[in-house]
Amino acid sequence: MTSPERTERLVLPGVLTAEQAGRTVAGILAIQREDGAIPWFRGHHLDPWDHIEAAMALDTAGEHTAARAAYNWLAEHQLPDGAWYAAYHDGDADQPTDRGRESNFCAYVAVGAWHHYLSTGDDAYLDRMWPVVRRAVDFVLELQQPGGEIGWKRESDGTPVTDALLTGSSSIYQALRCALALAEHREEPQPDWELAVGRLGHAIAAHPERFLDKSRYSMDWYYPVLGGALTGSAAERRIEADWESFVVPGLGVRCVVPNPWVTGGESAELALALWVMGESDRALDVLRWIQHLRADNGLYWTGYVFDDGAVWPREQTAWTAASLLLAVAALGGDEATVQVFGAERLPRGLAPPDCCRPPAAS
Repeated sequence: MTSPERTERLVLPGVLTAEQAGRTVAGILAIQREDGAIPWFRGHHLDPWDHIEAAMALDTAGEHTAARAAYNWLAEHQLPDGAWYAAYHDGDADQPTDRGRESNFCAYVAVGAWHHYLSTGDDAYLDRMWPVVRRAVDFVLELQQPGGEIGWKRESDGTPVTDALLTGSSSIYQALRCALALAEHREEPQPDWELAVGRLGHAIAAHPERFLDKSRYSMDWYYPVLGGALTGSAAERRIEADWESFVVPGLGVRCVVPNPWVTGGESAELALALWVMGESDRALDVLRWIQHLRADNGLYWTGYVFDDGAVWPREQTAWTAASLLLAVAALGGDEATVQVFGAERLPRGLAPPDCCRPPAAS
């Protein structure tokens, strides 16, 4: 088990003790395969986004070797077009179960690579990951639409799906800013990325009509804030507008309204979004609420149906535990996590061209 000394930064009163954090980290490590892959749980699938989230959580606990193994898996199995498949059975690279390539899944490697560098200071490893990030960003930006939004994915036959998801594009916005931070660190300017970031951020902030309507999902509510596209008063207005719709005090955050189902992952991500806004007290409340999802082995149940008093589904995912650890790390001041999620700590890109700006007030 991870020693308490390595998890001191993950101590948060009412949420985790050092011993509890160690058990949670050990639970993620137990799911990780020898080749570095981190599926949802053993026997289920791996998707690249959740795999990276779990690797980032390992870095917060000082488990840098295990996190590096996760990034090695991505480097070794990146497809020729710079992407990864959307799902692999049990993390086995030879058994893809969904050959679509989702843009936000692929972009997130930039967040993980920058977080790993900030956690370790390992420039040599960054040299290994930089080409991986560049190829992934190139794949993603080929799906950017004239309005700035990012198409959802490419189908297995390569056909682009131009419909855009607000949650996915918000995650990509954070990822592209991390990619720019990597480029700046390496003194390799990427002006095309800067323009793409500016156009994407403008679309998220000002043009909801450019995205599919998924407003029933809590992720579409908080992700523009979590990804950093909405800040300040705009972020506050968005969160307050739907707080009562999505938040169940004492239990957590609904995944979808009006379903009576709160989920650990969405709750932890909302807590992280609240921290981004500077509302650490409310973030701490949310994290305390979801301790009813904690299992004896240190992992967390995916969700709870409060009308029936039932844990559902009966699964404990690496990504649910990882999302909680990342939120705790941010609240605890872990510098790598603060820099990666702090909305003011990352490059913002360039302003969009005139064609993408809203018309001036008459």
